[in-house]
Amino acid sequence: MQDIEQKIEEHHIREEPYYLPTANELAVSLAAYATGTPILLKGPTGCGKTRFMQYLAWKLKRPLITVSCHDDLSTGDLVGRYLIQAGEAVWHDGPLTMAVRRGAICYLDEIVEARKDTTVVIHPLADDRRELPVEKKGELLVAPPEFMLAVSYNPGYQSVLKDLKPSTRQRFLALDFDYPSLEREAEIVASEAGVESSLARSLVKLARMTRGLKDSGLVEGASTRLLIQAGKLVVQGIPIHSACRVAITQPLSDDPELLAALDEMVRSLF
Repeated sequence: MQDIEQKIEEHHIREEPYYLPTANELAVSLAAYATGTPILLKGPTGCGKTRFMQYLAWKLKRPLITVSCHDDLSTGDLVGRYLIQAGEAVWHDGPLTMAVRRGAICYLDEIVEARKDTTVVIHPLADDRRELPVEKKGELLVAPPEFMLAVSYNPGYQSVLKDLKPSTRQRFLALDFDYPSLEREAEIVASEAGVESSLARSLVKLARMTRGLKDSGLVEGASTRLLIQAGKLVVQGIPIHSACRVAITQPLSDDPELLAALDEMVRSLF
């Protein structure tokens, strides 16, 4: 029991995360929490979905348990399983079960990456039942009022094979996230990376140029996260061109022609 309590304590966010609201996402999420309604965050990579969840958890003073979903994520990974310890089978709660038991926020990041048979387990939690069947233990957990379920995905990567079923989607309130305005994004980059506002603005201009290259074969443009990483490198003494190359252009593509176009953008701004 003490180990479980210690694990939960580790998921508490003690200091206020830096977050600039872009619309009414906070008000809607607080209302969703008050009514026991799960939320779905939609938006491109690195636009602030995870940071928002950290801010929301801090605001609600609830622990935040984040699960990064992937192709091999199983129901057992979420709910829990028996493991052999000292010659006997001992039950270990998964992150979802732990969150339900302790009234935490469970955030399933990039939910569409998980196997479809895995996401079904959240259905009874995401409607008015708010229940989690732990079948291997023959247990039915009822979520306390403090529990909240949140999921996210990137619509830019949607396909027939990787999409949420309507039966899953319609259990959630959907919040649409996108990159903020130039001024606001520059403010975020300057604050998070510790760079001058003029440099932050130039980095954001670069990102906006890359986001216009979808028709040229670039799947997704530079995220705010990449801009912050580039800014941090500059603060550490890395020249701006090198910082942009290793933190922005190289992570975006391996295509020589696209990289040449991206490098030309960097030279035009810096």
